[in-house]
Amino acid sequence: MHGYDIYREMLRPDGLGTVWRVRRSQLYALLAKLEERDYIAASLEMQENRPTRRVFHLTKRGRDAFASWVAEPVERPRDIRLEFLLKLYFARREGPEAVFQLVRAQRVRCLEWLANYTKRSEACRDTCPFERLVWQFRISQIEAQLKWLESCIYHPDDRERDVASSGAKQVVNDKESLNGS
Repeated sequence: MHGYDIYREMLRPDGLGTVWRVRRSQLYALLAKLEERDYIAASLEMQENRPTRRVFHLTKRGRDAFASWVAEPVERPRDIRLEFLLKLYFARREGPEAVFQLVRAQRVRCLEWLANYTKRSEACRDTCPFERLVWQFRISQIEAQLKWLESCIYHPDDRERDVASSGAKQVVNDKESLNGS
């Protein structure tokens, strides 16, 4: 894809545009950084009566880094709002197993945060009432994230859409099967 095609794809309301708003200048700067780090490479495409354009593709290093990034849970609760949603978008493009693995890893991380925040809340129970309220607020956010993560694994509408678009007889086992894996 060339830069403007990537930009248009990012603006689509059914994709990254709902999560990440990026200006065209930001995208081109990002593409330059990715190329500098050897994650992408560009080739020139001649066009009749138009300027030559650069067409980008992932390098092996880029594919490896991207696959690793998508599979890893985010490190901080606030990163679920943007980074995790980006990872989820790409995992969904890979298929239900990628989504399941990402969600499972993120749930483990959320449970770690929850245990840590609960300890901190209890530690200040009698000495710092306001701090305890803050920890309780954070605990409620993590609990909400855990509940939401369950809904990310697969929805029946997604299964029907995937079966219809791919012609596959069965795309994914039901949610109970995934949870039992």
